[in-house]
Amino acid sequence: MDERETINGVPVTEEQIDAWAAEAEVGYDVKALKKRGRGRPGRGAEPMQVVAIRLTADELAEIDLRAAREQKSRSEVVRDALAASAA
Repeated sequence: MDERETINGVPVTEEQIDAWAAEAEVGYDVKALKKRGRGRPGRGAEPMQVVAIRLTADELAEIDLRAAREQKSRSEVVRDALAASAA
């Protein structure tokens, strides 16, 4: 296994893969797997809109650096910047 394979920064081991395979071979409760919530939790009373923007690689890198530094998502960093510019 490639040592760079991770899930949330934790390396995936051969033992973990074997455990997942054994779990899959036993089978899953399909009804339980299909049971889902209603999507992402809302941020307000009204539905949110998805807006596409184009950024250069440098701009995106800066957003990612700030997001990592502040432990936020890209979206949170962009919303914060928009709110600050509107103030």
